[in-house]
Amino acid sequence: MADERVLVTGGSGFIAQHCILALLQAGYRVRTTLRSLSREAEVLSNLRTGGAEPGDRLSFIAADLTADDGWAAAAAGCAYVIHGASPTPSGDQVREEDWVRPAVDGNLRVLRAARDARAKRVVLTSAFGAIGVGHAPRSRPFDETDWSDLNGRVAPYQRSKTLAERASWDFIAREGGGLELAAVNPTTVLGPALGPDYSHSIRLIKNLLDGQPGCPRINTCVVDVRDVADLHLRAMTDPAAKGERFLAASGGSLWMVEIAKLLKQRLGPGAAKVSTRVLPNWFIRLMALANPAMKGIVPLLGVDMNASGEKAKRLLGWKPRSREEAIMATAESLIRLGLVNTPK
Repeated sequence: MADERVLVTGGSGFIAQHCILALLQAGYRVRTTLRSLSREAEVLSNLRTGGAEPGDRLSFIAADLTADDGWAAAAAGCAYVIHGASPTPSGDQVREEDWVRPAVDGNLRVLRAARDARAKRVVLTSAFGAIGVGHAPRSRPFDETDWSDLNGRVAPYQRSKTLAERASWDFIAREGGGLELAAVNPTTVLGPALGPDYSHSIRLIKNLLDGQPGCPRINTCVVDVRDVADLHLRAMTDPAAKGERFLAASGGSLWMVEIAKLLKQRLGPGAAKVSTRVLPNWFIRLMALANPAMKGIVPLLGVDMNASGEKAKRLLGWKPRSREEAIMATAESLIRLGLVNTPK
């Protein structure tokens, strides 16, 4: 294992950077792609915040999911690939196809490059959005046998993640040529932010700390990003992970108001602005008429999004931190990095 090289796509991403930290810690050499090498210094700064001085064990290469250039060179000599990059919405998407095509094509580019470079296995960072969306209400938690129902109410981003993961499994079956695939499907990813460019899910905690007026009736499972990275490494090398999907969820789901109450209880003055008022569904629907950013949460109001991470524990020995630890690590990192307007 020691000194094998791993390609991590999308090195500017939150999960990708924690995967890089875990790989360096485990003794691997890492190559990571960036759409623009101008972000190299930012990535290195974030890795330093995470406790790593990679030196010559980390290298950067320019590659964009929307073009073929660079992918063959990126994958060359890599034993494994962790594919966490996903096309970033530019704001110009007017059709669903503008989301779906880049996500599907991007996955296929990376898989082709990995196959041609004779990598052993690709670990795909998929999403809970490929599992738990568009379904009628149910009594059991979501698990890896579920796929989002694209005939239901599914946002374009979640549709793109579903179709991109399906296309990846189809590619392996049809033309994988011995390349192995495993997928990790994280629920809401929390944990320590490394810098000001953090993931969408961390905004959930930031908005509460910044004093949003209350809590919509939104339900979610959470998982610490360090445990998501650990699961990627297990899925990369464990023989039992070949051809499998793994939901990353730490315990049962929580309502947003429960998260707000935990912050109040544990953070003291740091949570002075956190509101534990529950906002009624009609109010959110009304706000969504004027605020496009809120439209996406309307289909999720009152929906139980419970999911099970038992498969990863059973098959791979995965032991995630508690939900509470993931939530508090997020809040404490945002305060430590000066990224929220909380009283000191």
